[in-house]
Amino acid sequence: MTYQDTLNWMFSQLPMYQREGKAAFKKDLSNTLILATYLHNPERNFKSIHVAGTNGKGSTSHMLASVLQEAGYKVGLYTSPHLKDFRERIRINGKVISEQFVTGFIKQNKSFFEANSLSFFEMTVGMAFEYFSKEKVDIAVVEVGLGGRLDSTNIITPEVSVITNIGLDHTLFLGTTLKAIAFEKGGIIKPNVPVVIGETHKETVSVFKDLANKNNSKIVFADKEITKAYKSDLLGTYQAKNVKTVMQTINELKIKGFKVSEKHLKEGLTKTIKNTGLLGRWQVIKENPKVVCDTGHNREGLSYVINQISNETYNELHMVLGVVDDKDLSSIIDLFPKNATYYFCKPDINRGLNAHELKLFFNKHGLIGEAYHSVNDAYKTVLNNSKQDDFIFIGGSTFVVAEII
Repeated sequence: MTYQDTLNWMFSQLPMYQREGKAAFKKDLSNTLILATYLHNPERNFKSIHVAGTNGKGSTSHMLASVLQEAGYKVGLYTSPHLKDFRERIRINGKVISEQFVTGFIKQNKSFFEANSLSFFEMTVGMAFEYFSKEKVDIAVVEVGLGGRLDSTNIITPEVSVITNIGLDHTLFLGTTLKAIAFEKGGIIKPNVPVVIGETHKETVSVFKDLANKNNSKIVFADKEITKAYKSDLLGTYQAKNVKTVMQTINELKIKGFKVSEKHLKEGLTKTIKNTGLLGRWQVIKENPKVVCDTGHNREGLSYVINQISNETYNELHMVLGVVDDKDLSSIIDLFPKNATYYFCKPDINRGLNAHELKLFFNKHGLIGEAYHSVNDAYKTVLNNSKQDDFIFIGGSTFVVAEII
């Protein structure tokens, strides 16, 4: 199979949560454990950091990888979802996995995947761990896909566990309260492995402390320990919270013997995009008019983004928005500014919500705009309608951002 044939098979034959929703969610780790055994447990051959959270885990993972890379380590990075190319999910020192490794891994193991009905995410995790093992990385930063306790990545025993924050997202799978979601995210806490919590919330503190105590794990709340965040090249004031999480995680690694200087830390934070290729976090893609896209899509993520928009200076505000069809619009509608013109669109995936449905819902709440056939149609129209001193935001879904970048 060619690389494209391989991707087509992966995306069409196996369920993937980001595109298919509930069909791809597994209730236990049995498939992942079967796969790990079949691959001779590659996850045991390298050190790792495990990163979970409702928001910020992608940014935090990339910043951690960049800092460790600056310190001279060979760093694996596993994240999801990708924006443009599947290979973005698996990197070493910022370089994406080769097409040859992807096609070779699938070709060699395809019959096993089919016989065991492995999901897209399960076999992608297996691919990442196999790649990191064969390439002999010093350490890998592994981002959780969904939740934590039952996520396919949760077969590693990391040097440090990291939970960035907790918010109401994926409630269909993880629970409808912050405590329930914290329990699922806290499932990555391992015996005798320190855990860094990025943000302290009174509803979830007891959950994390109980899990840490049961596992005899040191627990540290980064926002209580780190008083000042260093600068990062990831724009947006909300990144300060993620930087504090990174700084405390590096402190825990240093206790374990990792050699990371203050210079490595500062330079790693300011070279995250260069070192890792991160896209879609308050990314400025055009000036005059200023166009910014961001992948924030749940209430907490959108709150950060819309607060950042309020700090911008502009004449008129334009919002290009698209969402997936299981998005609880009633839980986020109050966040959106009334003084904006909206351009509603459907991301080009099965789960994309019809643009006219999105328009009707927003119109009922006094947010005015038109529906467009595609993300690109909406973007072309907003560029035609805007002046140089206007501000254009594009988001609502990772998939909308992916079509623009």
